[in-house]
Amino acid sequence: MGAALQVTAFGLALLSTLFLLLATCTDCWMVNADDSLEVSHKCRGLWRECVTNMQDGVRTCDQYDSILADHPVKIVVTRTLMITADLLAGLALATLVLGLDCITFLKEDPCAKLKMCYGAGVTLGAGSILGLTGSMWYAVDVYVERAMLVSHNIFLGVHYDFGWSCWLGMAGSTGCFVASVLLTCCLY
Repeated sequence: MGAALQVTAFGLALLSTLFLLLATCTDCWMVNADDSLEVSHKCRGLWRECVTNMQDGVRTCDQYDSILADHPVKIVVTRTLMITADLLAGLALATLVLGLDCITFLKEDPCAKLKMCYGAGVTLGAGSILGLTGSMWYAVDVYVERAMLVSHNIFLGVHYDFGWSCWLGMAGSTGCFVASVLLTCCLY
């Protein structure tokens, strides 16, 4: 039962870590939702903004000036939280691989392997909280920005909504949290 639970938690942690990495690297955290009259599809991410022409499929991207440039708070905070979540999830994944019962590393000391699994679960939990905070921070800021424009009757021609990268970050963080619960609570 313990080995099956470990392998399940490892698979979930691996998939969730990949989701977190993809969410951090991709550039579709915000998408334009007014595509009825639009001839292009706009995506804004943490690192750049891209526009895809709907008729011929040509995609052009504008990199943000610099990582150290003066950016909106939502981008800086989300970048920081997501990168930290990625690093913690990667560290937890490496620790978990060494703590699995099916790996021969420290085979003679099952107590140490159990502690490694528990430590990986705690680290995954911390990473999931940071990733979920970053994703939710960005999503709430997009919603508040949109609500402010609507409440002031301002129409700029482009209406942004949550993009698939934001949803991917939330899914990866949630998966890391579930794997953390499996490793910390259910393994004992």
